[in-house]
Amino acid sequence: MEETLEDPPTSAVLLDHCHFSQVVFNSVEKFYVPGGDVTCYYTLTQHFIPRRKDWIGIFRVGWKTTREYYTFMWVTLPVDLNSESNKQQEVQFKAYYLPKDDEYYQFCYVDQDGVVRGASIPFQFHPENEEDILVVTTQGEVEEIEKHNSELYKENQELKDSCASLQKQNADMQAELQRKQEELETLKSIHEKLERKMKEQKDSWETELLQLKGQNQKMSSENEKMEVRVDQLQAQLSTQEKEMEKLVQGDQDKTEQLEHLRKENGQLFLSLTEQREHEKKLEQTVEELKQKEATATKKEQELTDQNFDLSKRLSENKIICNVLQREKERMERENDLLKRENSRLMSYMGLDFDSLPYQASTSDQGGAGPSPGLVYGNPYSGIQESSAPSLLSMKKCPTCKSDFADDIFDHTLEEQHLQTLYLNCPICDKSFSTKEKQIFEDHVFCHTI
Repeated sequence: MEETLEDPPTSAVLLDHCHFSQVVFNSVEKFYVPGGDVTCYYTLTQHFIPRRKDWIGIFRVGWKTTREYYTFMWVTLPVDLNSESNKQQEVQFKAYYLPKDDEYYQFCYVDQDGVVRGASIPFQFHPENEEDILVVTTQGEVEEIEKHNSELYKENQELKDSCASLQKQNADMQAELQRKQEELETLKSIHEKLERKMKEQKDSWETELLQLKGQNQKMSSENEKMEVRVDQLQAQLSTQEKEMEKLVQGDQDKTEQLEHLRKENGQLFLSLTEQREHEKKLEQTVEELKQKEATATKKEQELTDQNFDLSKRLSENKIICNVLQREKERMERENDLLKRENSRLMSYMGLDFDSLPYQASTSDQGGAGPSPGLVYGNPYSGIQESSAPSLLSMKKCPTCKSDFADDIFDHTLEEQHLQTLYLNCPICDKSFSTKEKQIFEDHVFCHTI
């Protein structure tokens, strides 16, 4: 092999991943004489753009990857790709690096990514003195070859139909498994690769079939090349069938996975249904608790209102109690004043205040004795005895200041008298003075609003 400072870029890409129609090799001989340089002529198609690291290698027929080259040469980049003359290129292989055996070889154009862009017809290296074998083909054989090519074309169409059917199945599976997008990423990538591969192979096959038809019409001597090409196509078809079988097996595995996922989905749905029922029960419980809380809040509000009413009434009662207490104190002060006045009057009239019958000491003795200061007694004692009880038995109302007899002004009459002096609200039991009748009516009217 050629020894260079830098190895060419290669890859482990198989034959069915290559594009053989983008570079066309021209004027390839059936054999080359050992010991001489070999010039390789090739043409760049309009859809292909060469790059700096592209190279042309000599491969033994039957190679699988671009790493199996025998020798290689770097290609020369054309100055202008739009010019037709620049699309015709050539490289020269030195005799020292060429094979020495009589195996079949072919030129292959490999880009800097390690992808094959073109391949020539097979050729050999052997001396000129060897007898050349002339293959004579009759018209019947040509027709038979054309019939065989037609059958191959039909098989190719069947393979295309089968590929289309597989593509449709893949599309259906993608639509069905759209919810499981994460698991279908691998299948989607395979599907896209298959589509690109089928399209590239279709273009390659169509181009190669056109080339084969043109060669059959122009040169009958190239039947051997056509047979070699047909063998290659058959090998590619066999490889494609194996890949199709792998895809079918992969589809079956995906179907089993889908069934398993459906079962898991059903179980998850049942679990979700149970969880939703549990959530409904919890919601009902929460609703009941809310109702109970609302009832408790309402009762609390009622108790608060009752407490407020009781506090209000208690405050009013305290106010009334304070008023009555002040009134009692005032009455006690007035009583003290009256007692002092009575004492003063008794002293003035010459009577002993302690000897009056309403006093506790004299009442216990059963009557009034003679005045110790008078020999014949007090001439007004009968008057005093009859009038004193009337003075001391009078009772005054603390509200209206009216006088009442003590013997008739009992507790019941006092309550009745007080009721005539106050107006009580029939709704909230609030008391108003009879002098505040208008305020009382306004207060009652406020309850009706």
